[in-house]
Amino acid sequence: MTEPVPRSLADAPWLTHGALPRLLALLDRDGEEARVVGGAVRNALLGETPSEFDVATTATPEEVTRRAETAGFKAVPTGIDHGTVTLVIEGRPFEVTTLREDVETYGRHAKVAFGRDWKRDAERRDFTINALSVSADGAVHDYVGGLDDLARRRVAFIGDPRKRIAEDFLRILRFFRFHAAYGHGAPDADSLDACIKERGGLDQLSRERVRMELLKLVVAPRAAATLTVMADAGLLGDVLGGVPLVASFADMAAIEAVTGVPADPVRRIAALAVMIAEDAERLWQRLRLSNTEHERLASMADFWWRVTPANGEQAARALLYRIGPQRYVDRVLLAWARAEAQASDGAWHELAALPERWMAPLFPLKAADFMAQGLEKGPALGAALRAAEEAWIAQDFPAGAEALAKIVATALASEGGSD
Repeated sequence: MTEPVPRSLADAPWLTHGALPRLLALLDRDGEEARVVGGAVRNALLGETPSEFDVATTATPEEVTRRAETAGFKAVPTGIDHGTVTLVIEGRPFEVTTLREDVETYGRHAKVAFGRDWKRDAERRDFTINALSVSADGAVHDYVGGLDDLARRRVAFIGDPRKRIAEDFLRILRFFRFHAAYGHGAPDADSLDACIKERGGLDQLSRERVRMELLKLVVAPRAAATLTVMADAGLLGDVLGGVPLVASFADMAAIEAVTGVPADPVRRIAALAVMIAEDAERLWQRLRLSNTEHERLASMADFWWRVTPANGEQAARALLYRIGPQRYVDRVLLAWARAEAQASDGAWHELAALPERWMAPLFPLKAADFMAQGLEKGPALGAALRAAEEAWIAQDFPAGAEALAKIVATALASEGGSD
């Protein structure tokens, strides 16, 4: 099945107005050529509005810098060894990279030389749909069959898939991420076969790079189906270091879609790989998650199986008060994804939506309320405050003076009885 894609972007407003046309005009003259390349071209051909633009040029980095400074633009040598200069025009940054061709390939650190051949530059990229370029007049240039693959919604490596993967083993994960984002149907068979055969290279990747790709993959539109393929191929367990829970992940994605909760990568990782606290710890180390990400996973792992609409709204309010709105939604959605309930279940929907209709109050009692009754500073005061707060939660957060006075009296009596 193919879906038509345009063969020209001449009508794209970003090619005729703003900072980008000024940049192209600067570099696309006097014997040099410049084009927009990569993801912006792919996304524009799919009808999306690009947010970032990368530019490739035949001009050397020194010539790019000279022209930019002559025109009054800021030039930053952000990746000069690889031919990349960032130009800032009208407050917008643009990465400008000189055409390259591989001289030697040894993983991610390939030795490259600057070139002037657009075809050879395209052939050194990863996937056909990422090797498209567009010139200032809107003409789309395709040297590797990217337009046809884009029409077919097919993600495929350029040339020999195993060679492309050996240049950077992260391309295994990128293949699945791009398939989840842009592919339809089954993955390209040759590309999938190469990913399986080269799977050992995943062990060579830094944990930070794996984390980055995985967090993008899990929120892609067709992530559930793609993760199923990865699991069936034996790749997903290697990445996670444990048994993937693909059905739970698919249920989480369905629940997010029905409730309108934005897809969240950390919550989806929890659905995919976290059952108990030890899973959160493993993923923290294995994926070099941030402390905040780890804490969210650990919170979701904390007795998620106890969360159910059958507990009643008072219990739900108590949980929301204790852990806050974000972690409450995280835990409820995880429990829902693991329950025998549909994504359309009304009771679960009401439970998840509690933060929208109820805001947890602040605990109204202070140390002064107890000291006024004769309790001195010290461990007993802290214990009385904790006991009072627990009683206040158990009584569903009363605000009346009489109810609060009884809570104070009960806490004081309890502390007196413990001496």
